[in-house]
Amino acid sequence: MCGIVGVVSKQPVNQMIYDALLLLQHRGQDAAGIVTGQGGKLYMQKARGMVRDVFRTRTMRALPGDYGLGQVRYPTAGSADSEEEAQPFYVNAPFGLALAHNGNLINTDTLRGELSGADHRHINTGSDSEVLLNVLARELDLVSDGLPLKPEDLFRAVRGVHRRVRGSYAVVALIAGHGLLAFRDPFGIRPLCVGTSETDGVMVASESVALEGNGFRLLRDIAPGEALYVDLQANMRFEQCAEAPRLNPCIFEFVYLARPDSVLDGISVYQARLNMGETLAQRVISVMPPSEIDVVIPVPESSRPSAMQLAWKLGRPYREGFVKNRYVGRTFIMPGQAVRKRSVRQKLNAITQEFEGRNVLLVDDSIVRGTTSREIVQMAREAGARKVYLASAAPPVRYPNVYGIDMPTAAELVAHGRDVEEIRRLIGADALIYQDLEAMKRAVRRVRSDIETFEASCFDGCYITGDVDAALRGERGAGGDTPGGGMLALQGQSQEEAQP
Repeated sequence: MCGIVGVVSKQPVNQMIYDALLLLQHRGQDAAGIVTGQGGKLYMQKARGMVRDVFRTRTMRALPGDYGLGQVRYPTAGSADSEEEAQPFYVNAPFGLALAHNGNLINTDTLRGELSGADHRHINTGSDSEVLLNVLARELDLVSDGLPLKPEDLFRAVRGVHRRVRGSYAVVALIAGHGLLAFRDPFGIRPLCVGTSETDGVMVASESVALEGNGFRLLRDIAPGEALYVDLQANMRFEQCAEAPRLNPCIFEFVYLARPDSVLDGISVYQARLNMGETLAQRVISVMPPSEIDVVIPVPESSRPSAMQLAWKLGRPYREGFVKNRYVGRTFIMPGQAVRKRSVRQKLNAITQEFEGRNVLLVDDSIVRGTTSREIVQMAREAGARKVYLASAAPPVRYPNVYGIDMPTAAELVAHGRDVEEIRRLIGADALIYQDLEAMKRAVRRVRSDIETFEASCFDGCYITGDVDAALRGERGAGGDTPGGGMLALQGQSQEEAQP
């Protein structure tokens, strides 16, 4: 999960890109980078850190030009500690190309061998984004017949990329002296949308909030397999470049990754989360009398819409029981288990009066590693809660995600190889209630009914690209690994006894 943005305008773009990256900061906190173009020359600034730390007045002045792109990085391939692996990446041939990428390639090793052997291109880092850039450069080199560069050449190159590359990728690229190219993988796993402004040109971004925050009107999403070329006069041309595209958006975007005020693939993230709260409420009602719950409290912040709707459906009070320190990053995307665990207490503080003497239903968007959930349950007990129930707006995360979310090994997932009762004991809750997978899909589909399938591999182990081997997906455990099985555990009951 990264955030990307590209702009072609009639005025300097450095500030627009900076502002867009601030709005996408939730998608990556490890590194940030911007490339701008002025005529045929490209200018780059990138470093590890948050947007506000990487870019200062001096660095912004060093980014002239009226077209450019930017990225906030959340590492899923390569090293989180390497300054060299911050994006964007640049190669000088053909034409001069800079690229930023959101997603994760699953055939990187094969591509590295092809690039080194047959294509004679050198890869200098462990990043799959550098591999993707060199594949694009090679394909463009093969199809272009010199200057002037034609849009048809770019679209033929993207077709070549689709034939060679496997995995998830939403891409923005600059072609020095020509314009901006954006494209999306044939499954549409990672989001990418485009907006226009009468005065400021064209902007492409991971989420609509980045467009709206800069005064751009959301035009539409870039379709799976589709490419968009924007020339330096901000003229747009779209072309479908995949043979059999089909939309399979990552459902975890709607659970957690995206901002609630964004619209992805025509789906309001906020409305999707409200709907998840309704279906989760039905699950709670089926197994637990609402009278046993004194108060519903969200775990900030992604779970708030679901928790509000759940409380309304249950007829129970909704309260804010945790205060969040907004200057501590999202624990899910922090590298290292020890860092995540320590940061939970720094990030959240309990309001004692909302917990003391009450049976509390905590609502979280999802439970991934379990570290945060265990600490939060303990915090609720320390604040005086009589009983602590935990409900997850998402099903158990049992499998690694190989399409751009940091779930690289099954061993890191608390639900992998465990049933819900085992998870409940590890977390320390009096009851643990999970969303049902099909119910969650229906909840999102209620906003857009024509989406037939979602990328939901972290919940069901089904990898939509169909070419993920055991080494990539991790070893599947035995107990509790049946997709959709075991959504509830109550203290003192077996999983079978707890089923509705």
